[in-house]
Amino acid sequence: MSLALTRTLLLAAGVAAAAALAGTGSSASAAVRPAVHVIAPVATGAPPANKYEQLCAACHQASGEGIENVFPPLAGSEWITGPAIIPIAIVLHGLEGEIEVKRKKYNGAMMAWSSVLNDEELAATLTYARSQWGNRASPVTAAQVAAVRAKLISRTKPFTAAELRALR
Repeated sequence: MSLALTRTLLLAAGVAAAAALAGTGSSASAAVRPAVHVIAPVATGAPPANKYEQLCAACHQASGEGIENVFPPLAGSEWITGPAIIPIAIVLHGLEGEIEVKRKKYNGAMMAWSSVLNDEELAATLTYARSQWGNRASPVTAAQVAAVRAKLISRTKPFTAAELRALR
């Protein structure tokens, strides 16, 4: 699958997710609107919100199994269960190019969520993904997210698999 086609599919998934979040009904009516992700603020004293269903499930599915040949699975993925810096960096800055997950190659793109998720939401969402579908990785803290965000503050482009391996 070409990178252009994958980006088109990713944009379409974003439009559908935005329509669902905005409560507009069908994704067809959302096709004329830009993909804007509406995130409600977390109430003071409330636990951080896990945004997996709202932001991740459209591509990676509620089951964590992804979409065959398009979006890689998170269930059993070494990229999600490895050192926390890796999934934090992916969610903050996105990913493009070839990546191998569970001995299968994917060549696509994932958008950056750094401007959408705060540190607490990102930590809660990654902790969810690292503890579901048979994954048994340590929780991610907001302090870890803040540290990675600060470390990568000048980054302006998505990561490649090679760059992520170098972060370990």
